Amino acid sequence: MSAGLGLKSVLVVDDHDLIRLGICRMLTEVDGITVTAQASSGEEAIEKVREVQPDIIFMDIRMPGIGGLEATHRILSHYPDTKVIVVSAFNDDVHPVALLKAGASAYITKNANSTEVKIALEKVLSGGVYISPELAQMMAMNGIKPASDNSPLGCLSQRELQIAALITSGNRAKDVAETLNISPKTINTYKYRIYEKLGVTNDVELTLAAVKYGLVDPSEVI
Repeated sequence: MSAGLGLKSVLVVDDHDLIRLGICRMLTEVDGITVTAQASSGEEAIEKVREVQPDIIFMDIRMPGIGGLEATHRILSHYPDTKVIVVSAFNDDVHPVALLKAGASAYITKNANSTEVKIALEKVLSGGVYISPELAQMMAMNGIKPASDNSPLGCLSQRELQIAALITSGNRAKDVAETLNISPKTINTYKYRIYEKLGVTNDVELTLAAVKYGLVDPSEVI
């Protein structure tokens, strides 16, 4: 780490123990960084932030409950100075855009090595934004803009992306409403707005679009 950045506390969030512990172990090799808490869901991450108020969060995207996208949005709405580094298995340009729009400072994949993690930390602690080279290249190929020419999902808002991801992962409107703490009627309003934007007419077509454009992992579609 660069001199002058001071000691920084970190919260590591991932629902897989091995990945979470692996990130923690990797961070022990970084001078000036101390892991002060861990969490295995978006909801738990929010609670931990309230308790320890970390400087940096390593955040997974797809977890039980509200997931990393919504957790990032909620955390940064109350703790805007917190730096969120997203660590995901996704290799598309949809999630980086959505997370960066939500306020994340960096986006790296789970195959990142310790050198890249250090680079990401240096960048965000210096006030910059970091995206792993493979993701940056993919975004560049698609025009480096939120509404990618190849992805109609780019026209969706952060909330619409969150709801679309939950619906296409097999959750009913009632379940999505409980997860996001809003009414089922509001969920249905969002859902039909998503249908209109994407040119689909039902949840099956929405799921096919979500898989095609990388919003959900095909192996997790129910």
